[in-house]
Amino acid sequence: MHISAERIAQIEARRDEVQASMTRADLAPDEFVRLSKEYAEIEPVAKAAHEVRRLRQELQALEYMAGGDDADADAAMREMAQEEMQLIKGQLPAAERALALQLLPRDSADARPAMLEIRAGTGGDEAALFAGDLFRMYQRYADAQGWKMEMISANAAEVGGFKEVVASVTGIGVFAKLKFESGVHRVQRVPVTESGGRIHTSAATVAVLPEPEEVDVQIADSDLKIDIYRASGAGGQHVNTTDSAVRITHLPSGIVVTQQDERSQHKNKAKAMQVLRARLYEAERERTQSEQAGARKAMVGSGDRSERIRTYNFPQGRVTDHRINLTLHRLPEILEGPGLSEIIDALIAEDEAARLAQLDGIG
Repeated sequence: MHISAERIAQIEARRDEVQASMTRADLAPDEFVRLSKEYAEIEPVAKAAHEVRRLRQELQALEYMAGGDDADADAAMREMAQEEMQLIKGQLPAAERALALQLLPRDSADARPAMLEIRAGTGGDEAALFAGDLFRMYQRYADAQGWKMEMISANAAEVGGFKEVVASVTGIGVFAKLKFESGVHRVQRVPVTESGGRIHTSAATVAVLPEPEEVDVQIADSDLKIDIYRASGAGGQHVNTTDSAVRITHLPSGIVVTQQDERSQHKNKAKAMQVLRARLYEAERERTQSEQAGARKAMVGSGDRSERIRTYNFPQGRVTDHRINLTLHRLPEILEGPGLSEIIDALIAEDEAARLAQLDGIG
């Protein structure tokens, strides 16, 4: 993808214009916030554009020196210029690619926090244990990224792990890094309850939804049916003694959210509304993307929760991501969290490469 000199000049000029506007004495607070946000978005683009412009200008000057048109340039100077040219020619493609990546259309949800939902699938108790393994993996990955992870609700299994667990993940670039984790995760291992040493295959489903601000999703009270009831199951002394559990039905969409983890009915309702907003926001995102002509399906997978995306094979100590045919023989390190970075970075790189190819008219 070749970016013209005119486009580069426009990017740098806009950055300078925004920067100058932010220093005006009569600037209103809300306008300053808007400009600050725009500057934060355009500055890395302008920085990448400046690097491309610098390298191109250097290359042009070196070509002139190496061409021998200058009668005063001796052979040694021309040779030095040729060497510098080779160096610049090696750096320029990477700089142009970095700028092209900055100019790719952004998913408006990339900077959002995310709602992480993990549900045990086929495999009974073993699936619940695996759901617990995945939850801990994402907890540790979030810690390594400097993110905050807060459990919203959990339905624990008797043997350990979870039948279902929902958490909110906040921090910088959360959804951008986690969005390719949605789908079916499969585990192959010998369950602790298996006396014959046979390998079982179980699965858990992961869904990652961008979390909206309250202003992003308008929900009318008349669209909600709210039921209050007594909590059941493990949860402490308050269970079955107070009507604190909340079930919210969003009538237009039919989405139902239940929450009973908190003692307070008010807290349960607030958390249920948080989950409901995320699900409605994601439903609207999917609708608008499907309506756009030639809407881009994620290059590394559809994001469909029924799609098998990854296998964790314990006997072989390997993890395979089926979308990009990546296999790593470092299963313990990946389940510890930080090792997951290599898979996520590879998925992002594959997606970026495919989108660049589309812009170039290759893909």
